[in-house]
Amino acid sequence: MRVRRSTFATAAVLSSAGAAMAQDGEALLPGQPHDWQITLQEALSPIEEQIHWFSDYTLAFIIPITILVAALLGWCIYRYNEKKNPTPSRTSHNTTIEVIWTLAPVIILLFLAIPSFQLLTAQYNPPSEPELTVKATGYQWYWGYEYQPSDTSSEAQAEPVSFDSYPLAQLTDSLSDQDAAAEAKGDINVYPRLLAVDNELVVPVDTVIRILSTSGDVIHSFALPSMGVKVDAVPGRLNEYWFEAKREGIFYGQCSELCGQNHANMPIALRVVSRDQFASWYAEAGNDLDGANQALTAAIAAKSGAKVAAR
Repeated sequence: MRVRRSTFATAAVLSSAGAAMAQDGEALLPGQPHDWQITLQEALSPIEEQIHWFSDYTLAFIIPITILVAALLGWCIYRYNEKKNPTPSRTSHNTTIEVIWTLAPVIILLFLAIPSFQLLTAQYNPPSEPELTVKATGYQWYWGYEYQPSDTSSEAQAEPVSFDSYPLAQLTDSLSDQDAAAEAKGDINVYPRLLAVDNELVVPVDTVIRILSTSGDVIHSFALPSMGVKVDAVPGRLNEYWFEAKREGIFYGQCSELCGQNHANMPIALRVVSRDQFASWYAEAGNDLDGANQALTAAIAAKSGAKVAAR
């Protein structure tokens, strides 16, 4: 059953379990960009943890090399300028230096290449057979999702689930309306402007998820930084990736391929829930997506003690 667009009224009742608060009282939620953030988003999947490790690992090479090159450049400028060295050396080459600056980069590149290939291999080889496949189709400028459970999953016999996910900004006329829509969903910090959508992509926690990415018009890119996901969506082609969320909550990404006028407002919202909550949601979503979302919201609120937003 293809659900083109859920009513905006349903979007108003989707609330979150609440925010983790920083010491100064500002909500700092995982899976979201933050003001003055200079590092990668918090790693919430095994692949993103490996990406974080590889980033730190490469910095261990980049920083000393940068310092060394800067120091050598400064020394050369100081020691061999025209005033201090009026008669330049006519040495044409130095065999020892030639060997060093040839072998050293080769060794460094080997130390970088081996873990790089290991990470690349892990990104396209899930640790087990995926239990759930989601086809993510990019459109100008929203996402369509189609769930395809594996034959061994508990949701395999349920009605097929398919729906579109529109940014709240596209369903409102002004910035104040977007803020009001986010407030109606429960918490503007949980549903930030330009990232919140009417229908989130719902997946179970601790489950290997296969993403099949494609496009219905131009090239898009499906990216969820905290999950270590970034895969192009190309018309007429299916690109495959996987992730495994290790924490329940709502996490955000965006289209990462310039795709037209509203490219900057094409967010991806991922809601990770328990396996039981997902099974209940999936069983109902095929026939009544709005009702399934409301029931899921109520279940999350009951579990966390958060207040459910009123219709």
